[in-house]
Amino acid sequence: MKRSIPRSLVSKAANLDTNKGRVSGSEGRTELSDAVSTPFKGAGSAWKSGALAQSQAAVERSRAELCLDILNGRHEISLSPDQISDPMGTDRRQDWMSQEAFRSLVNSIASNGQDTPILVWPEDPDWQPDPLDPSNIAGVPFVMLTGRRRLAAASELGVPLRAILAPPDARNAENSKFEMLFLRFRENEERENLSPFERLVSIGEMYETLASGEEKLTAVAFAKKIGVHESLVSRARSVFAAHDQILNTFKNVYDMSFRDLQGALASLERTDKAKPKPKKKPRKLTVKRKVGNRNLSVTSVDGNLSIKVAGVPIDQERLEKLGDLVASYLNVEDTEKDTD
Repeated sequence: MKRSIPRSLVSKAANLDTNKGRVSGSEGRTELSDAVSTPFKGAGSAWKSGALAQSQAAVERSRAELCLDILNGRHEISLSPDQISDPMGTDRRQDWMSQEAFRSLVNSIASNGQDTPILVWPEDPDWQPDPLDPSNIAGVPFVMLTGRRRLAAASELGVPLRAILAPPDARNAENSKFEMLFLRFRENEERENLSPFERLVSIGEMYETLASGEEKLTAVAFAKKIGVHESLVSRARSVFAAHDQILNTFKNVYDMSFRDLQGALASLERTDKAKPKPKKKPRKLTVKRKVGNRNLSVTSVDGNLSIKVAGVPIDQERLEKLGDLVASYLNVEDTEKDTD
């Protein structure tokens, strides 16, 4: 007799097998059990870990590239005016802050912002941006190279400055002061019309700075280095050497042409030659002796001999004896000189 399995048992067994592969969710939803979901869950975690690692590496590369861009002057930084020192000073006229051009610049920055970044380099030559936050440069001191008028305007307005770093080769040069002066001169040549006096003073200062570090610096080599005609170099050196005297003597210095300045130098030279040389103050020699209870003082000034002693009664005879004594001493001295 053929036996059959009741349909109810088959259905019950099937339901049991199905329920083994599912669990009830927190809100009554039916979900796959750990036995089924574990292989997929492990693969997802590995993918997420790989993606996070790749993202972190990309962020680190981006930060490292930003550090390099900042150090090489390819990325702007924002600086507070009080972070910047100016050890070189300006090569422009001393009253430039009272000139109309500066007042116009202040008004322009107040209305439209700063158009062109200033040029700086870090006070510490070994400074590096923070690798975790390269753009955060708060409190780091920098040295001004170009942009003094923009710095002064920002200080007056109380606004931050857009800035870029000078090239590393200039910062690390043997004569870094010359590089600073040259960067200042080059920007002023390109952006501003320097007066002949300002231009010659700047060139003269650069020459003297560079010459202090080189044994033989010719005018031709220097002129080629900074891109000016060699005929300017000797005039620039003369004007720089006498620039204080020129400023004190002539009121219209900044309006003078090159020819006017040449004439000014010539007139100063004539004045110096015409001035009588001050006489040297005669040298005074004194010898003091104690004679009993009296003080003896013998003084020689510019070849004149004097003897001073108080409380000595002396008549003509004694005075002549003293004169003979001095004469005898002088004769002995003259004889020894002739012998030598």
